Amino acid sequence: MDAQGRGRADNIDPADQWVINPNTGEYELRLSPSAPQSPVPGPRRSAPRAGGSAGAPRAGTRAPDRQAPERETPEHVPPQRRRRGAPVEPPPGRRGRRPAKRKSKAKKVLAWTGGTMAVVLLATGTAGYLYLKHLEGNISSTDVGDAGSKGFSKDEAFNILVIGTDKRTGDGNEGYGDKGSVGHADTNILLHVAEDRSNATAMSIPRDLIVDVPDCPTKQPDGSTKVIPGTENVRFNTSLGQEGRDPGCTMRTVEELTGIHVDHFMMADFNAVKTLSTAVGGVEVCVEHAVDDKQSHLKLPKGESTVEGEQALAFVRTRHSFGNQGDLDRIKVQQQFLGSLMRKMASGDTLTNPTKLYKLAEAATSALTVDTGIDDVGTLKDVALELKKVPTKNITFLTLPVVDNPADGATHKTVIPSELQAPKVYDAIKNDVSFTEVKKKEQASKDAAAAADAAKLKGTQSAASEIRVRILNGGAATGSAQRTLEWLQNEEGVTKSENAGNAETALSRTTLEYAPDQAAQARKLAALMGLPGSALKPGESVTNSQGLPTMTLTLGKDFKGAGVSLTAPAKAPEVDGKSTADKVECAK
Repeated sequence: MDAQGRGRADNIDPADQWVINPNTGEYELRLSPSAPQSPVPGPRRSAPRAGGSAGAPRAGTRAPDRQAPERETPEHVPPQRRRRGAPVEPPPGRRGRRPAKRKSKAKKVLAWTGGTMAVVLLATGTAGYLYLKHLEGNISSTDVGDAGSKGFSKDEAFNILVIGTDKRTGDGNEGYGDKGSVGHADTNILLHVAEDRSNATAMSIPRDLIVDVPDCPTKQPDGSTKVIPGTENVRFNTSLGQEGRDPGCTMRTVEELTGIHVDHFMMADFNAVKTLSTAVGGVEVCVEHAVDDKQSHLKLPKGESTVEGEQALAFVRTRHSFGNQGDLDRIKVQQQFLGSLMRKMASGDTLTNPTKLYKLAEAATSALTVDTGIDDVGTLKDVALELKKVPTKNITFLTLPVVDNPADGATHKTVIPSELQAPKVYDAIKNDVSFTEVKKKEQASKDAAAAADAAKLKGTQSAASEIRVRILNGGAATGSAQRTLEWLQNEEGVTKSENAGNAETALSRTTLEYAPDQAAQARKLAALMGLPGSALKPGESVTNSQGLPTMTLTLGKDFKGAGVSLTAPAKAPEVDGKSTADKVECAK
């Protein structure tokens, strides 16, 4: 809703057009007689779309306009106030007096928005509650079927996939790069919010990551379901848009890759960056050297600058001016921008300025597409209230650990997950482990117990070099036995280990069978690998290739990867390049 169309032309501040009705205690939008009287749109959902963008007008997504019914205005309801100049607090009741002991609705809204705002998602939830039914009409949605969760729980941890599509829709965007793009998953952040709301992790997934995209059921405009066949060894960004894939396909790809269930998604196009950065009055960024990028048209002096609109979009799109000019360094720049945007939205300058809040609400709800599980204002409000509980100092930005794809040779065009580091990051997220130091009473006691158990196991007399074990693959991912062998020998010093191939039968759980005289070795190996007590199986030893008695480690279907504990980790792994939302970072 444009301010010009809502009274700005008559020098009326939009914030002053919301007046309290003493009969209901609610704020209502009151327009001057000269302004067009548009009804407040009710809830609606868009038709399912594949890879659509939320930034441009969408056919069939808005309910037909209805003539607003005439309403009598009680004499005691104050008329609309005209203002010039800077915005002020929302209008009080009669003659500046508020009903006795009634807390201002606007102040409640400011209280709700006063906490942390995580990525673009939190802005959407807060904005959705700010103008309730009016803004509900801005939201577009896609039915992703069983790819996500049906609803939202305020009592559980949750995962939301934030997708930035490269579809060139909206004013001024047709000139960027591939004008014919169907809208791929260009920027991707898996946002995990801890169950106790003490912390959150925003893990970026590179668009050039090589993955297997699974078969994907997608809802068609006529209500039918079409299964789009999966593809192997392709770039992650093709999980959206390609062959008509919708955001549900990207959600399924993330779960296939990480084992982490994605509850919901939020998708934005180029306009989201432009409109949100403008709505908050610009976003502060920092560069270590002056930038003059001919391709993105970004020009910035060394040090701190404020960017908005086209310049903000150029900042997050630029990759030829930072690091090694690749996508991984651009991800770091995008994380810096999002952290700064979050701080700006949570600042007093934004939260005490009704006009900025008004613009932010319009920009956020108009720029995003969400799944049908969270496409109503009430649910978005709940998401916002839960997200704002997370302190910015405990929101960690990190990138999925990757290595160059060997298949590229010396060109290094794509990347693959790090076999050693990536599973540990997935495991930490799945087990709700924070990447920052946080105070969690319940978790502290669990961590203490786990540490005590680990200390007992590691306190055995057996040294790693004395452990003899043969490794069998009994249902784990292909290649797990060999990778575990290499990890044990190279990282943990278990040199008397060998790969014995596949087990005769598949097991649901990993086991370690040992003879009575090998109990100390078994406890030591369990401690090194993070095996639970239930994995230890007293039995008989076998003979290894040197003719010596050895234990048998059979990797079951529950095996998570070499070096990844099968018990909940007590702490998150160290990840290079991670940052937190409260810190000011300079792009290098």
